[in-house]
Amino acid sequence: MQLSIRDRQVFVATGGRDFDPSLPAAVFVHGAGFDHSVWALHSRWFAHHGFAVLAPDLPGHGRSAGPALPTIAEMADWIAALLNAVNARPAHLIGHSMGSLIALDAAARHPDHVSALSLIGAAATMTVGPDLLKAAEANDHSAIDMVSIWGLGFAAELGGSRAPGLWMHGGAQATLERCAPGVLFNDLSACNNYQDALASAAKVKVPTRLVLGEKDMMTPVKAGKALAAAIASSRTTVLPGAGHTMMAECPDALLDALID
Repeated sequence: MQLSIRDRQVFVATGGRDFDPSLPAAVFVHGAGFDHSVWALHSRWFAHHGFAVLAPDLPGHGRSAGPALPTIAEMADWIAALLNAVNARPAHLIGHSMGSLIALDAAARHPDHVSALSLIGAAATMTVGPDLLKAAEANDHSAIDMVSIWGLGFAAELGGSRAPGLWMHGGAQATLERCAPGVLFNDLSACNNYQDALASAAKVKVPTRLVLGEKDMMTPVKAGKALAAAIASSRTTVLPGAGHTMMAECPDALLDALID
């Protein structure tokens, strides 16, 4: 569906069902350089099992008008504005990578809007290497190569897709290539500059599940567990053999963790 938030047009996927504000809400927040399409399986399951689903393209991403928001805090405030715009009930926020920081910060800043958290590929800090930042700032395709290579586990190198005939690296790169110039750099900078994860975690009072990839090179399990330790009501699931992009690598296992 199309919405206007802060005088900007926004696209929000709803999992194949019309959004019903009377139902419990589930909000899926994508990671750096990506869009709503990464949640195709998971948003659809929730929409067909009693939830009102919102899977937005963040400003400047996918079909949503720009500019992209430059900080995690501003993106978290935008999620609260999205919920207000559709009169949603307190929502289960489900975020991947940058989206996990946004969800975490939103829960700390807007506790009345959040009923639960699922943080996928999350970490207490998301430091981005200088070579990747430099390539992203220059809009060099090597930044897309680095994100897709480091973001996918070993199985992706051998095909590995659960959908026959699809190529995980190619799919990730195609999505990143659709970004407007500067958007990937904006997102990576927002992650790199965000230093409030542990402070925000200490404020979270809602049930929280962290889902981590055993072979994640971008947000290693150790860093994810450090974040989990700072959240009062948290549980952690580690998906065996998974890298960072669990929605593509192990979609069914991720869905099971979210349902649980």
